Amino acid sequence: MNKVEEFEELRPLLFSIAYRILGSVTEAEDAVQEAWLRFDGSSTLPTSVKAFLSTTVTRISIDVLRSARVRREKYVGPWLPEPLLDDPYQDPARSAELADSVSMAALLLLERLSPLERSVFVLREAFGFGFDDIASAVGRSEQACRQLLVRARRHMHDGRPRFDADRRKQQELATRFFDALSKGDVDGLRELLAADVQMVGDGGGKAPQLARAISGAENVARLLASVFPLLARIDVTCEPHEVNGQPGAIFRDRDGKVLHALVLDVLDSQIQTIRSVINPDKLGHLGPVADAWAIDGEWKQARRRMK
Repeated sequence: MNKVEEFEELRPLLFSIAYRILGSVTEAEDAVQEAWLRFDGSSTLPTSVKAFLSTTVTRISIDVLRSARVRREKYVGPWLPEPLLDDPYQDPARSAELADSVSMAALLLLERLSPLERSVFVLREAFGFGFDDIASAVGRSEQACRQLLVRARRHMHDGRPRFDADRRKQQELATRFFDALSKGDVDGLRELLAADVQMVGDGGGKAPQLARAISGAENVARLLASVFPLLARIDVTCEPHEVNGQPGAIFRDRDGKVLHALVLDVLDSQIQTIRSVINPDKLGHLGPVADAWAIDGEWKQARRRMK
């Protein structure tokens, strides 16, 4: 294979590594593109192209993450990862690890780690890299990487996300949820929600949001039932879709533009957490983005007419 073919074969892996380290689709794509430029500009062919490119994209991602942390500290409201509809990298031998590590809950836990801890954890736990390759990727000794992994595991352990393993049951519950949502069925929603369910919205100060954070089955059910049937009246549609490996949906305006993404964490046949991403900066990779402020204005008009 030539350079282009070798790189394209590894692109899904490189993107998946970068996305888990960064929690951003656009930044991960940029990191992969930068890795290509460095590979293409190299005058010698590395002994292992996979090792070279994995190391390169990891180091680029660490640098990006360090600068991104400053921006995230100043972020308006809760920060959520950019929604990912399809993980391009698949490995049947590590399907469980890959699925767990791409969930929004796991990505949020990874935010607690230092850039080096996060990178070591992702390479080892999600992708099963050997410590020799990890040491090369992060520029530390194998012993140091083992210590970084121990610390990362300790930080991740208590909050480690748990989800119902049966994907069919997850999807059945999600179908019931979105049906109740479309009808504004408070009772139907309430029975699907855990008593201490959390709902978090990420608008980043650039779009209206349902709520920055709201908890409790009654509160969440009533909020959802008051908002979504009126959105349907102004031609906002719900497109069920797996998001970050979990049941979810993409909502679109009457022109098919993306309004926001909704993700559900399901455990013990109940919805534990609902996350809504409406910040337009985080939706552009899904397609043209709707004007959320204009839709909010339409929604408020529809609500006034109902009174």
